[in-house]
Amino acid sequence: MPPVGSGSACFPSDKVAARGAADWLSLAAAPTFAIMALLTAVTGDADMICSAAEDASPLSGMAMMYSLMSAFHLAPWLKLLASRRSAARRP
Repeated sequence: MPPVGSGSACFPSDKVAARGAADWLSLAAAPTFAIMALLTAVTGDADMICSAAEDASPLSGMAMMYSLMSAFHLAPWLKLLASRRSAARRP
């Protein structure tokens, strides 16, 4: 009998499939936030429209937040690139 919480004994590939889906889903975060930052900076957000400040930067408010979130979610991409580079160096 498998240990409690180890998944289905009949379908051992359930965990492998879930891990693969999670890996691919984690790759979607950084580009999504980068696109949101770009769109917010280009179109302007509500804070900039309502702001009385004339020297407001397009990278303030939501655009900056999306840029930072994109940077924080780069880890899966860096791991993917590192694994491919190390695989390419192997003889």
